[in-house]
Amino acid sequence: MKVGTDALLLGAWADCSHATRVLDIGTGTGVLALMLAQRAPQAHIDAIEIDAAAAEQATQNVARSPWQSRVTVYEVSLQQFAAANPLPIYDLIVSNPPFFHQSLKTPDPKRAQARHTDSLLHDVLLHNTAQLLLPNGSCCFVLPTNQSAGFVKKANANGLYLHKKTAICTRPNKPPKRVLLELRKQIAEQITYNELVIAIADTHYTNQYKELTQAFHTIF
Repeated sequence: MKVGTDALLLGAWADCSHATRVLDIGTGTGVLALMLAQRAPQAHIDAIEIDAAAAEQATQNVARSPWQSRVTVYEVSLQQFAAANPLPIYDLIVSNPPFFHQSLKTPDPKRAQARHTDSLLHDVLLHNTAQLLLPNGSCCFVLPTNQSAGFVKKANANGLYLHKKTAICTRPNKPPKRVLLELRKQIAEQITYNELVIAIADTHYTNQYKELTQAFHTIF
């Protein structure tokens, strides 16, 4: 299956060391769910996906993996899933959410659904994440840098607060294009900030990036 850089970074970065129940919102082809299953052998991962074709592919990818007994794919919207699970049950929630808000849409409706906020507004994502997250749990997201401040503000309104932020730069001395965010239900005494540079040249990845992601380059 095709693995995007955003999903690869989020799956490698999210702290799943103590997670026993994990939710992947908008799993697509199941990349994040499978990465977390590899990293957290103690955890069961639920993966939800609204698009039928993507959910079917995720189901097939899980069935072919060594972690099929610990990953369950549901073809369902987040709103429907949250309505069926009104109590908090997850200690880790991850999502690579739609991000092309108010931008020119691709003519491919499936690609548009995956990349635009129309089908999953950030307010809805954060409201339902807060509902499903256990009191001491964490939720992790990857977003374009220019959307992160507004996203965190909306998160605060839903009782979720920034604890860790990693800025992702494609090259040294380039402004970050993406950010990785870890949010929790408690206000952080101190927020952890750092930066990750992906590559020095097109085929020359930094040691920092290779150390973070090297376990996943051979499994997909």
